[in-house]
Amino acid sequence: MTKLTRPAASSRLHKVAGLPEPALAAQAISLVLQPLARLMIDHGLQLPSLVELLKQALVQEAVAAYGLADKGSSDTRIALLTGVHRKDVRRLRAEPDTAEGDSPMIPVAASVVARWISEPRYLNADQTARALARTPGRGSEGEFDFTTLVAEVSRDVGARAVLDELERLGVVELRDDGYVALKSTAFVPHEGLRESFHFLAANVSDHLGAAVHNLKPGRQSPAMLDQSAFSQDLSAAQAQQLQQQARRLWASALQQFLQTATVAEQRSQNTKGPRHRVRFGVYFQDALQTAPLLESSVGTTKTKSKRKKVQ
Repeated sequence: MTKLTRPAASSRLHKVAGLPEPALAAQAISLVLQPLARLMIDHGLQLPSLVELLKQALVQEAVAAYGLADKGSSDTRIALLTGVHRKDVRRLRAEPDTAEGDSPMIPVAASVVARWISEPRYLNADQTARALARTPGRGSEGEFDFTTLVAEVSRDVGARAVLDELERLGVVELRDDGYVALKSTAFVPHEGLRESFHFLAANVSDHLGAAVHNLKPGRQSPAMLDQSAFSQDLSAAQAQQLQQQARRLWASALQQFLQTATVAEQRSQNTKGPRHRVRFGVYFQDALQTAPLLESSVGTTKTKSKRKKVQ
């Protein structure tokens, strides 16, 4: 059975009800926590550490998003909003931010790959990424090269450093003829656990942020895009074929989106007002079918029909 799902019927509307729904939120959070629990166990993170992280997140979000106009928030107000003890609130607000900053190489390397697969000058006739000469002197006259590509993205990091990082991650290959070839149509590191955790945090955080925005009590702004399709009762071979198809579809969508985003950035350069950032992503989950999906547990009508269904 194949379905196209939306996170909630109310997300189709411009506004949502103004009353919180703690029971429904708890039910959804219990499922969200299951893969998080696997991540904790896999990497040796135990409950006390997560409790401290949760306290920090609750206090930080309460201060940032729920402060009173021109007054901020007192420790007592934050304690009432979050359930975090007032002494912990005071301690956490007094502590300096010790979060380690992201490596500057990660966004630069990812941006280089994004430009490589979206800028027409760096594409072949079939829209695949060209192999680029490592430096201007190694290519033909007038041919675009990897050094020029990196300089168009950032002048703060050298092309050799970016190349070394992309090679380390298994994203590119430096050929014997002095050309750099892209191994994948997206920035998918094969090595580098730190980079993988960086993208886990960025991607999952923004995805969850979009879903939380759509369910905010009293929301007045339009819902953000948050949809998925699922299929069940599949053999392992058919699931693998669907994953390959999903990767092909994403490669095409990614290239089109990056080309559009490049134009949007250029048009935004001379405009005034607040700056926005966006993230458009995709995921594919393949798991053994052992329990009913969430849709069947929160009121979705079940059907034996094989027709596609919109929810």
